[in-house]
Amino acid sequence: MTTQNAAPRLTWRERLSRADIKITPYVLVSPYFLLFAVFGIFPMAYTLYASLHEWKIGNDERTFIGLENYEFLLFTYERFNWSVVNTLGMFVLATVPQLVVAMMVANALNKRLRRPMMWRMLILAPIVTSVVAVGVIFARIWGNEYGMVNGALELIGIEGINWQGERLSSWFAISSMVDWRWMGYNALIFLAAMQTIPKSMYEAATVDGASPRQQFWKITIPQLKPILIFTVFVSSVGGMTMFVEPMMFGGGALNGGPEGQFQTTSMVLVDILRTHGNYGISSAAGWLLFVVIVIVALVNFLVVNRIQGNK
Repeated sequence: MTTQNAAPRLTWRERLSRADIKITPYVLVSPYFLLFAVFGIFPMAYTLYASLHEWKIGNDERTFIGLENYEFLLFTYERFNWSVVNTLGMFVLATVPQLVVAMMVANALNKRLRRPMMWRMLILAPIVTSVVAVGVIFARIWGNEYGMVNGALELIGIEGINWQGERLSSWFAISSMVDWRWMGYNALIFLAAMQTIPKSMYEAATVDGASPRQQFWKITIPQLKPILIFTVFVSSVGGMTMFVEPMMFGGGALNGGPEGQFQTTSMVLVDILRTHGNYGISSAAGWLLFVVIVIVALVNFLVVNRIQGNK
């Protein structure tokens, strides 16, 4: 009869070491999830609760009304639907050129340049500029009477444009603020990802006779797929929650022009609380905006995957 040697008992130091390996990672990441639960999940749940009630400002009494606030926003309050159209329009005009130009700038910075750190710091300068200052300056640039753009148009014999008076012109002007402010941020993200691509892949492609353009499309773009998805998602959230830029473009007003031609959904969320004094309607607007953001992010994710060749 053979006997098996019993496993040696672990000392308390060895048990502590094993526990440290298993538990420490969860302890290190737990602060993020705790803060997210307090400042993310709880506010979302509370606004969902508020959106189902009629809750006037200055009155603690609330009346359960179900989905009436959502019905009011979707079928009665016309400015909400127009604000979604405005937000989507400015989102497209701001996001697509921004990411394309950011990719081109990052590819240029990835080459051998003199003083590369100086150029990287310069393209990051817009993001550290006060967004209020950016809004004020661009409002002057696109001004109707004394704006720089209209002044340049008049010099070449073209009549000035009322940039705030029309929907498309106001979208274009506001999108230029967003493009200028966030292009450098995305360019640095793309640049950091490009520098992780092994140089041997480019060297092998050069030996095979691939041109720089072919290397960019066949090597750089496929290798940047995870970063492209990240930047598209972040840009989608930022574009759909646009608030300060259109507000400053309109001189600090929340109505987005006399006909709401550049009023975003985020502006409606605040404006409707000011005009109707109802927390429930404003909370419902916030949840509808959240649903739109989720849909836009999902569509962008599917589009990026299809562009990359994944079916």
